[in-house]
Amino acid sequence: MPADTTTHLDVDAMREAAGEASGLLRMLAHEDRLLLLCQLTEGELCVSDLEERLDIRQPSLSQQLGVLRRQQLVTTRREGRHIYYRIADARAQRVLATLYELFCNHTGDAS
Repeated sequence: MPADTTTHLDVDAMREAAGEASGLLRMLAHEDRLLLLCQLTEGELCVSDLEERLDIRQPSLSQQLGVLRRQQLVTTRREGRHIYYRIADARAQRVLATLYELFCNHTGDAS
């Protein structure tokens, strides 16, 4: 009988990766957080810019940005009175680009 040369996936590694992936997907499953992250794919923005663009009230905006910061999906820097946010996780950036291509880029086919 020939030797099995197929590669078997490491279930423990897959379980760990699945946990990370499901955590990211949980963060993206909230509409306001998804909108915030989509805006940040264009680059760094301050809270007032995000509030104006998304029409999300400041208390809710701050709450969702706090969740994203605690999950290390965004990072901040302060400049005077303004706090600027940017995406800190390259994997999240790639997932957001894919979501944009699938759902927001209307030049392609919907199939």
